[in-house]
Amino acid sequence: MILADLGERRALLARSTSIAMVGASNDPLRPSYTVFSFLRTAGAYTVTPINPKLEEIDGIRAFASLTEYARERGAPDIVDVFRNPASVLPIVDESIAIGARAIWFQYGVINDEAIARADAAGLDVVVDRCIKVEIARFTGGLATAGLNSGIISSRRTGVR
Repeated sequence: MILADLGERRALLARSTSIAMVGASNDPLRPSYTVFSFLRTAGAYTVTPINPKLEEIDGIRAFASLTEYARERGAPDIVDVFRNPASVLPIVDESIAIGARAIWFQYGVINDEAIARADAAGLDVVVDRCIKVEIARFTGGLATAGLNSGIISSRRTGVR
């Protein structure tokens, strides 16, 4: 089922404990690293990187594939996808094969065929949303303007 409703996404996150992040990076400048770091420190989730090019990220073992992950840990509650939209069909097929319950396509990861295939297989599907932003929204870590710096000021910084 495609989870377009805010309440549906909140319920998915509330009932989930394990997240396999496909395309996680160890580069602090990449969004997939930022989201990975946030999720592993958020406290509610066990997040595991899936990246065949890495052995670990910040001391967390990386798995080469979802299949390898599932062999050792079982099916994840959510497969979070940080990949080029053209390369996500095999990720959907692997998610279905290992028995994942949900697949989360991050911002810009939109592949209509992959979305339809995951939906038809009975996975909960989130499209074009950031899991970090959604968690922050639900836990009070995201202000109306989309920021939560903790500092609000009308003073100019001197940079023009």
